[in-house]
Amino acid sequence: MIAAPFLVVLSWAIVSYTAWMLQPTSMRWDARSAEWVRNEVPFGNWLVDHGERIDYSLNAPKTGGPQLKSLPTVGLNPPRTSLPRSQAAAWPPPVKPVFPHLLPGEGVWKPTGSPVDGGPPVLVTTFRPELDYPQTVAYVAWFDHTRTEIGYYPGRYEPPDAAVRGPMMVPHDQRWRLLAAFNGGFTYTDGANGSADNGRTNEPLKDGNATLIGYRDGRIAIVNWSGGPNVAPDVAWARQSLAPIVWNGQLNPQLNDNPDSPQWGYTLGGLARVWRTGVGIDRRGNLIYVAADDQTVITLAKILQRVGAVRAMEFDINPEWHTLITYIHGANGLVPTMVGPNPLQPPTRYLVPDDRDFFAVYRPLPGPVTVPFK
Repeated sequence: MIAAPFLVVLSWAIVSYTAWMLQPTSMRWDARSAEWVRNEVPFGNWLVDHGERIDYSLNAPKTGGPQLKSLPTVGLNPPRTSLPRSQAAAWPPPVKPVFPHLLPGEGVWKPTGSPVDGGPPVLVTTFRPELDYPQTVAYVAWFDHTRTEIGYYPGRYEPPDAAVRGPMMVPHDQRWRLLAAFNGGFTYTDGANGSADNGRTNEPLKDGNATLIGYRDGRIAIVNWSGGPNVAPDVAWARQSLAPIVWNGQLNPQLNDNPDSPQWGYTLGGLARVWRTGVGIDRRGNLIYVAADDQTVITLAKILQRVGAVRAMEFDINPEWHTLITYIHGANGLVPTMVGPNPLQPPTRYLVPDDRDFFAVYRPLPGPVTVPFK
């Protein structure tokens, strides 16, 4: 009597898992298997979250340890001393150090490629964010809103109901002006995180969620969404990801290290420090991206606050997803550089179809901002 129901469930699982794994994907088999459990198995999201929490807790980083002697090299060495004073003043200030003795280049901004309109469109830096974890490195990128144009692109499976799926990678016709690319936020199932492109809604936007918005006039903003399920005509694209973590320069008082908090997710608790990413807006309206290992949602918020974000939100987490790539246009085409180590993703991510949504950073074009899909 018990065998028959068991065989039915087993048969369903085999057929479902096989069909899932045979679909095109850019993910490794283990990460893809976890996604199957999340999406197809009853209570699968809860199971995977708890499994990850146990695994990360067992492998949690220890405080203390030897000091780093150098930081990873990022960006290009700029001739900053030769810049006009007005251009040099437009750069963000160096990141205020956490450690009493700076390592060479710590917190110093560097460009990643050729200038746009006489100045750097993208700057990157690294620094050590916590005294108790002296080997942890934060990777930061700053995008000048006057010299860049940002597009938001659906991936193969995220968002799940994209109005226009598109190429699921940086369109070939736009690569001549590509400067950088980075990962998106939490999936739709992990917080009803809506999104939109060119006035068309993918998943309905949820009031109360932090929302990164690109306006048609070129402005970038993070808002606490209260506009209903659809965007207004002046919005070029929008992407939500949980609630804000920094607002008016201050940490959200609701942030906590409780791994069972439904607001921040099971793997967002302080018991498990993992790779986390986030985006912020500085006081001049420029976009900041951050990625760092061994972070809680609170320490990530503090990193964004330290690098100048007055509003900020958490993006995707865990070792598989953090991806910041910059590009140089060489004689033989694009030369991608991964900023921050991620052995689970290649530098060519986003130049080939990818499962998750992402952002592409371009040289700007005249006229209103739209997201090009060709």
